[in-house]
Amino acid sequence: MEKYDSRVDAYIEKSADFAKPILKHLRELVHRASPEITETMKWSAPFFEYNGVLCFMMAFKQHAGFGFWKADQLPDPHQILHTEGGEAAGNIGKLFTVADIPEDDILIWYIRQAIAQKGTLKAAKPAAVKKVAAKPAAVAMDTPAYLAELLDQTPAAKEHFEKFSPSQKKEYISWFEDAKSDATRGKRLMEGLEWISEGKTRHWKYK
Repeated sequence: MEKYDSRVDAYIEKSADFAKPILKHLRELVHRASPEITETMKWSAPFFEYNGVLCFMMAFKQHAGFGFWKADQLPDPHQILHTEGGEAAGNIGKLFTVADIPEDDILIWYIRQAIAQKGTLKAAKPAAVKKVAAKPAAVAMDTPAYLAELLDQTPAAKEHFEKFSPSQKKEYISWFEDAKSDATRGKRLMEGLEWISEGKTRHWKYK
């Protein structure tokens, strides 16, 4: 698989001017961490893979975000990870400029820890994976898999979403599912995750 994905180049070019240097720097750091990391696009946003999804980055209207796929299982000696809520689509806080990104050596260390974790997870626990896979289906059977995965990586959104009533959840899910294209769905997911992270229901603007 190719190390770089031209769709990520296109995503960066279409992002707001403030976000472009942030995304370019994050991308550079990810590849500096390991030459084996590859790129792809999921839900219209750039994702980085190493034995599966490793981390991701996203650009919003006023900030950018960067997150790890298993952030709650990473060591955090520098206390840069937000895994208990409060950040939209990312684990290292809202990024408004390149200066908001943790120091290069620090973020590279975290990325390499995530790589090491992927190797450990792959080698160690087939039995444990069964339990983890069964639980989400029991908790939210009507939640599409792609939304459940994004919620797992956006603790603030997951916390609020789980507190929503069934009808409030359905409003968001229907909105995502009714998208006519992957691009439209991706845009709705990114916007919806920001709203959910703030505890806003689907039709908050009209209340």
